[in-house]
Amino acid sequence: MTAEAIPGSGHGPASGSCQPLRLLILEADTPQPDTDAKYGGYRGVFTTLLTAAAAAMDPPRQLSEVATVTARNIVDDMRSYPPLDEVDAILITGSRHTAYEDDPWILKLVEYTRQAIDSGRIRVVGVCFGHQVIGRAMGARLGRSDNGWEVAVTEVDLTDKGKDIFKLDKMRIQQMHRDVVLEFPKDSIPLGGNDMCPVQAMYSPGRYISVQGHPEFTSEIVSEILTNRHKAGIFADDVYNDAMKRAPIEHDGVTIAKAFINFMKHG
Repeated sequence: MTAEAIPGSGHGPASGSCQPLRLLILEADTPQPDTDAKYGGYRGVFTTLLTAAAAAMDPPRQLSEVATVTARNIVDDMRSYPPLDEVDAILITGSRHTAYEDDPWILKLVEYTRQAIDSGRIRVVGVCFGHQVIGRAMGARLGRSDNGWEVAVTEVDLTDKGKDIFKLDKMRIQQMHRDVVLEFPKDSIPLGGNDMCPVQAMYSPGRYISVQGHPEFTSEIVSEILTNRHKAGIFADDVYNDAMKRAPIEHDGVTIAKAFINFMKHG
């Protein structure tokens, strides 16, 4: 499945041109029903975030000036990956699936991610599940957190490099995970962590950047997930009630997405 989110074409950073990047969003899941109906899949959720981030840049930009966006559903169609020479940047979304399992589509995603990173040209962005996939592709161990679920808005302590990249002293970001990257990959520069999850953000210059949280999530998106998972018995009452109080807290999603754009454009 291919979805053209933004018209146009470009050649990205490798050519040294000012043409828009060819950004590929790899959709590793389908959003909850209300979110899916509003945005049209995670491609719509991320396009909305990146549009806001481009508008917040100095000077403000249109997303079409920054990137042409295509999206592929990699869960339902493993054959949908484009050749890497047709891509300048890749964004791997979050997912309810488990990044350390060996389902065929996950193994294919990990290998495609590794090849993209090793190309030395393609810049890869990972969010939540995507963060974990990058970790796995780069040889880090993954697992389930002993601390349980981290949900709704939490604070992440940033390293000096993290403060420089994100232009923040401390990161506030929506969360929805209990799987984690257990160690920073050997080639990565740590960008941030907290007591719940020490590996919250990582970076390799010109190769990849990733965050465990969800800069693309709004309070409405998080509230829908919390409510449906509470009804399904995944979240106990105390976890649900606490998270619903924190879901509306202001967070740094747009600022984080600006850092993603800067990384995709400049490394």
